[in-house]
This record gives sequence, structure tokens and C-alpha cells, in this order.
Amino acid sequence: MNILALNLPITDPTWIFFIVLIIILFSPMILGKLRIPHIIGMIFAGIIIGEHGFNILERDSSFELFGKVGLYYIMFLAGLEMDLDDFKKNSAKGIVFGLLTFIIPMGLGIWSSMELLGFGVTTSVLLASMYASHTLVAYPIISRYGLSKLRSVNITVGGTAITVALALVVLAVISGMYKGDAGNFFWFLLIGKVVVATLAIVYTFPIIARWFFKKYSDSIMQFVFVLAMVFLGAGLMELAGMEAVLGAFLAGLVLNRLVPHVSPLMNRLEFVGNALFIPYFLIGVGMIIDVNALIQGGTALKVATVMTVVATFSKWLAAYATQKIYRMKPNERSMMFGLSNAQAAATLAAVLIGHEIIMENGERLLNDDVLNGTVVMILFTCVISSLATERSAHKFATEEEMQPGRKDEEDQRIMLPIANPETIENLVNLALMVRDRKYGNPIYALSVINDSSEAANGQLIGERNLERAASIAASADVPVKMISRFDVNIASGIVHTVKEQNITDIIIGLHYKAGIIDSFFGNLTESLLKGTLREVAIARLKTPVNTIKRMYILVPPKAEYATGFRKWIKHLAAIASQAACRMLFTGDEKSLEHIRKAIEEFGMSALASYRGAAAREWNDFERLGKEMQSNDLFVLVSARRGSISYDPSFEKFPVQLSKHFAESNLIVIYPEQLATDKDFTSFSDPLGHTESQDYYKARKWLSSLIKNREEEK
Repeated sequence: MNILALNLPITDPTWIFFIVLIIILFSPMILGKLRIPHIIGMIFAGIIIGEHGFNILERDSSFELFGKVGLYYIMFLAGLEMDLDDFKKNSAKGIVFGLLTFIIPMGLGIWSSMELLGFGVTTSVLLASMYASHTLVAYPIISRYGLSKLRSVNITVGGTAITVALALVVLAVISGMYKGDAGNFFWFLLIGKVVVATLAIVYTFPIIARWFFKKYSDSIMQFVFVLAMVFLGAGLMELAGMEAVLGAFLAGLVLNRLVPHVSPLMNRLEFVGNALFIPYFLIGVGMIIDVNALIQGGTALKVATVMTVVATFSKWLAAYATQKIYRMKPNERSMMFGLSNAQAAATLAAVLIGHEIIMENGERLLNDDVLNGTVVMILFTCVISSLATERSAHKFATEEEMQPGRKDEEDQRIMLPIANPETIENLVNLALMVRDRKYGNPIYALSVINDSSEAANGQLIGERNLERAASIAASADVPVKMISRFDVNIASGIVHTVKEQNITDIIIGLHYKAGIIDSFFGNLTESLLKGTLREVAIARLKTPVNTIKRMYILVPPKAEYATGFRKWIKHLAAIASQAACRMLFTGDEKSLEHIRKAIEEFGMSALASYRGAAAREWNDFERLGKEMQSNDLFVLVSARRGSISYDPSFEKFPVQLSKHFAESNLIVIYPEQLATDKDFTSFSDPLGHTESQDYYKARKWLSSLIKNREEEK
């Protein structure tokens, strides 16, 4: 008796799952050295172990279940990861490119399928929609070179949203035709149900999700909630008679604004999908492929050749037409072609759905030859896309004038002094949004322990807080450097750490229950502002930062003269980009003009608006307080004493904030300064206590004296 004997195909769940995990583990290792996209490796592995290969595994119900989950997951992530801000930046050009990269492949695809392959009209239309859609497989190359702000990249990303959405609509309509009776009222009923389902997803999902994220912060609950929303969207669209993948894609788009691209939740969603669901789906796709039909030549080989050539040529033609319309450079055309040529997610969805549809004559809408040809097309287009994008990105990177950003930008090092456990999660999430990934530095978490008799207990609590901060950041794949130190007081410990670690930005939490006057003008803040000229942001976030809808940003006159003027604008723009919220800047016209230029340079004009105010009206806290909603964030740009933008009226800020913004999300920013910003201060008063301040205090004392006299009368 041979106890190790295994009958093929293997049916034991333990061994099935083990083999799948081995494939998921080793495919990237092997194909990474060959520079072949991992998606192809999973499909090849499925071919080898499937019934048309060595028949090691049977495509049982587990592949059906995980395959459907993986298919929805691909489309959901496609909508979730789409940068909607990039689309807004070049919306007109993106729409034109999106329409061209949809219409040209559709036209060539329908013609080639009918004339060269002899397919019917419906099959040709569905096949052409597969050519029209594309997946940004090569986008990680752009991230590696730091070229995400290039015009050609933004146009391609925007065009992707258009062409993928249109291709999915074509897929959903054709699928709907075979799910119901296409009678007189079929189209009216179908359109009505689709509109209702779409409106339900677009308008109710964000409301429900925003409420849930504000109510529950548990990471597991948030993850399960998002998955439930994905399948609810897919189910609603399926009930409407359309293909469920369209609902999953829409769910990704509407949740896009509530799931920051750099956040623990996004990392968990990508991790689970890329580690299990999507590979399972791709392996299941490979198990359907009959590679013998391709090797033997004939119709299958002809279909694969036509599909690959038409898909590649039509995408190049769309990029070429866009280049000529907008008089772009040849390398920009190459970039658009490289990014848009790869066929993957939506293509796989379309071919599998079309393969499952049985027509009236008993044949499949997309036969086995198309299914096999799709794998060849995906392989070649992904390789061509990667090579073309790499070549174009290298050219851009070596052209000095085309590189985004500024040469004089300083390295970014963000520090979070942590003391209150209630503020840790929101502070870390805020730092994740502000953090610029191109520098690759960790977040510095600091715990300062006073030299006292209770130092041992304080050290234990501090270490516990640091570990929690590191855990939150690690779930977003961001390293944290934990620093614990003893010092005479907290401010001194922060200042010394800033100098030792060369910190550039400090984010401090404001305790919810603390008095706002004491918090802003107590010993800690005053000593910190005196001890360092780096940017200091004091934050009180009563709702998760990803649920913020608008930022009201109050800017004092002459703010543009501060050294850190561009830096705090860049940080707020990063928050707006991650949270997909709008920015309303209020200040005098001169300052707003400088802010407008900086916002345009950062490519965030679509999310910014401006409201001019006279010198006496810019700090109208009462009016701003009435405008604020629970999902808004009030940002006050202040200044240190002695700086050129400092005004004696700043001393009234604590009272105004506590009166009008007691329950609001709040950030007070003290911009970075250099020593040269304070050259006008005297040696006798290094804090810049000017005569105007003395005059202001005297006037205030005189006014109160007159008021008291009147009351006595």
C-alpha cells in the first residue's frame, strides 16, 4: 500500500490550497527574473496544472467561488486606485484621449473581427470592446521614476477612466441582452433599472461609508464593510440585468474618495486581493485555456495574431492622434501608448463573461479560440507596454527640463510627538497623507518622559503608544522610527530631537478635552515655537481625516513672505489629494495670487477655490464658524512673533477658536522660518515684541477701561 499515492486530478482541499499557494509564491520569483508580468505567470501556471495541461487539479467549486471574487476584486481595485485628481487636471485632454482610445479600437476591432475572422456583429462588438479597454500595468514604472505629474501620464490616467467605463457599458449591455427577453419594452426596462441601480450606488454608498468610517475605526470591521459594499454594488447591478463587474467598478469609484491611496485600509484591500483572490482568479482562467489549439495552429493562432496586432496598433493610433491634436512631443506619445497598450483586468472580465454566454444556436458568444487568443494578446501587450513605458520614462528622467518638482526641495522628515492614546490613529493617518513617498524616510514617533519619580511608569506608557503608532503606519507599509527619551520637560525633548534627527515637520495632537487656550499658548507650544523654526502643525481631528469633505483655510496677509510658504501649501494639497476634499483659501488678494500659482504648480487647481477678503475681514471667525459642517476641516495659518506676517490680532485667536470652532476639526499651522526671517527683531527682545504690539495692548486696555466706566454710570 503506497500511502503517498495521489490520484490525478487532486481533489483533497488541503493539497489543492497548498498547490495554489506554491504557485502564488514562486510565480513572481521566476517570472520576475524574466521580466514577464506576474499576471501572465499565474495564467501559465493555471494552464500547466489544468485539464489541458498535466491535469493536476480540477477546476472545482473553489475556483468558481474565488474566481468570481477575484474578478470583482480586479474591477473594484481598478476604480479604487484610479487617481480622480489626475483626471481633473487634464480633464478635457483626458476625455479626448479616452474617446479616441475607445472609438479607434472599436472601429478597427469590429471591422477586423467581421472581415478577417468572420464573426457576427454582436461577437465583433464585444471583441472590439476588449481592445478598447486597457489596464495601467506599467504604472509602477512611472512611480519608480517619480513622473506621476507629467502631462502625458495625467492624460492617459484620465483617458483610462473613460475607455474602461465605456467598455464595461458595452459588456454590460451585451450581457444584459442575453439575460432577458429583448422585446419592445426590454430596452426601456433595462435602462430604467440600470439608472436606479447606478444612482443607488453613486449617491447612497458614499453616505453610508462616510457614516461607518466616522462611527467605527476597527480595521477588521472597515475591511469587511468595504468588501460588503463591493458585493452589494455587484449584486445591485446584476439585479438590474447588467454584468456585476460594472457594479464592482462603480463601488470602487465612489469609495475612491473615502479610502486614501496611502492608508492602512487601502494596504489591506490591496494585500488580500493581490495575495489570494486575484491570483486564484488568474489561475482559474489559465485552467480553461487549451494551449494545444494554439500549438496546432489553424484558427486559434489566426485569432490570437489578429487580436494582438489590432489591439496594439489601435492603441498606438489613438496616442498618435492625441499627440497631433494637442501638438505634444513624440516622447509624450510614446508614454501614452506604453501606458495604454496593456490588456488585463477588463479584458479578462469581458472574455470570461462572453465565453459563458450561450447564443440561440448553442454556440458560445466568444468561443475557445477567442479565449485562447486573449491570453496571447495579454502576454504580448503587457510586455510591449512595460518596455515602451520604461523606454519613455527613462527619456523623461534624463531630460532635466521635464522633471517635475524643484531641485531645491529639502528632504522631508516628519515627527509625531505622541502622548495621548486617543489622538494617535488620527495623527498617524494625517502624517501618512502629508508624507512624500519619493523621499522614502520613515515617520519619526517621539515619546518624551519627564525626569521625575514617575519616570518608569511614563516610559512604559510611552513605549506602548509608540508601538501603536508603528503598528498603524506599518499596516500602510510605512516604516516608523520610534524614539523614547528622558528630558527636563516635553518641549525641550521635542526641540532636541528635532535637531538630532534633522526633522523638517512637526505634527502635534490637541487633546479633545483640553482647554484650547491653554493648549495653544501654554508652556509646551510657546517653548516649542521658540525652540525651533521648523513647521509646526497642531491638529484636533474629531472625525477620521479620510472623511473630510472641505478644508477652510484662513491665510493671514503677507503669508507669502514666510520661508515655509510653499511647504504648507504642498502639505495641504497632499491632504486634499488623498482625502479628495476641496480647499477654500480665504485671505487678501495678493496672498491668494501667490497661493494660486503654487497650487497650479502642484497640479491641484481642480480642488482649490479662493475667496478674497479685506484686511479687516480676513479673520471673520464668526462667519466661518457658521459655514463649517461636521465633515469640514478648519485650517488656520498663523505665524510666530517677530515674523513678517505676524499681527498683534493673532493674540485673540485662542478665544475665537474656542468660541466658534469648539466642536470642529482643526489644524493650526506655524510655517517654517529661517533666521533671516527674524533679522528685523532686536537683541533686547528676541521674540520680536514690536512697538505695534505695545500699542495694541494699550489700546485694548484703554477700551476696556472706558467700557467699565460706562457700565458704572
